[in-house]
Amino acid sequence: MTAETVLAQLNVTKPWIGEEEAHALAEVVASGCLAQGPKVKQFEADFGAAQGARHAVATSSCTTALHLALVVAGIGTGDDVIVPSLSFTATANAVTYVGARPVFCDVDPATGNVTAEAIRAALTLDTRAVIVVDQGGVPVDLDPIRKLCDRHGITIVEDAACAVGSQYRGRPVGTGADATVWSFHPCNILTTGEGGMLTTGRADWAARARSLREHSMSVSPTDRHGSALPPPEVCLEIGFNYRMTDLQAAVGIVQLGRLAQVVERRREIAAQYVTGLRGLKGLRFVADPLCGTTNFQSFWLEVLPGFPTDREGLLARLADAGISATRGITAAHRQPAYRWRDTGYASLQNTERLTDSTLILPVFHELDAAGIERVVSCIRAAAGARM
Repeated sequence: MTAETVLAQLNVTKPWIGEEEAHALAEVVASGCLAQGPKVKQFEADFGAAQGARHAVATSSCTTALHLALVVAGIGTGDDVIVPSLSFTATANAVTYVGARPVFCDVDPATGNVTAEAIRAALTLDTRAVIVVDQGGVPVDLDPIRKLCDRHGITIVEDAACAVGSQYRGRPVGTGADATVWSFHPCNILTTGEGGMLTTGRADWAARARSLREHSMSVSPTDRHGSALPPPEVCLEIGFNYRMTDLQAAVGIVQLGRLAQVVERRREIAAQYVTGLRGLKGLRFVADPLCGTTNFQSFWLEVLPGFPTDREGLLARLADAGISATRGITAAHRQPAYRWRDTGYASLQNTERLTDSTLILPVFHELDAAGIERVVSCIRAAAGARM
């Protein structure tokens, strides 16, 4: 790799932030209210309205939101929770936090998402909940899963960490689950630096989640600091410090205001990749499922046996050209932390195939035509094809 190539490295993702976010942060700093306060409350209201959710509870991360979702759903020791192995390990980790057992299930090879059939194959007598994931922003087909889970009295938690702006049957993803969690990490298309959100249609779950995120104190920090003589504090149950700050929420409010613009641009980039790589044998691209539209938080492709090199070889070619692509999602059941876990009786062959053969190409709002052409040219060269 030449020095020129290093200087021109093309990253796989980059948050779109600018002067509006800086101004919003400056306003919060000037106000003196830096922790959880009015901006968090506004962000919750705005986000809930945008996602069609009755209640939204801001948290310090998506992982903490997922932990709270399982707690308020009553999941605990002795319970089994079905999760896709093809997901970031936080999905399974949250299950262990509440003392339950993650039971891994397989995914659809086309979308990377769980299906009702895969969940049915992984059911146990102790299954109390299912966590479905909108992998890379691709909406999971929830209706058949809803029917299956309702029949067995199983709670559905949707891990929509990457899916803000994605649509399921004409509506925002997450509206059909009992609880949905979201991530605002910089790798996602709406960021607050760190942070997460829990949305639900249940007022009782939302109220308890709000209490738990603040150590379950009877007096909120806002009320405590806004009163000359606040009432005595009572710890109602063992809670957590899972709060979002007003600094983060101020950035989130700005980001949410241009979500539609961001999704539109990412879909344009994905379409340009498909056009530029069309006709190459041995490659399969992520696409909209029949049930909805993706925000293309990730644009992943599968390297099939018909391509001249394998996934690792293509990643090396891209890296040599200064293009930072990444491997697809790693199967959680292969991680050292979960090697001892019982995967039930379900086959995970699709999960292992996608883990070994997929990679993620650069997609971010400011990726220009020249950057897209660099990626396309490198892949076409690896395939032995001309532009």
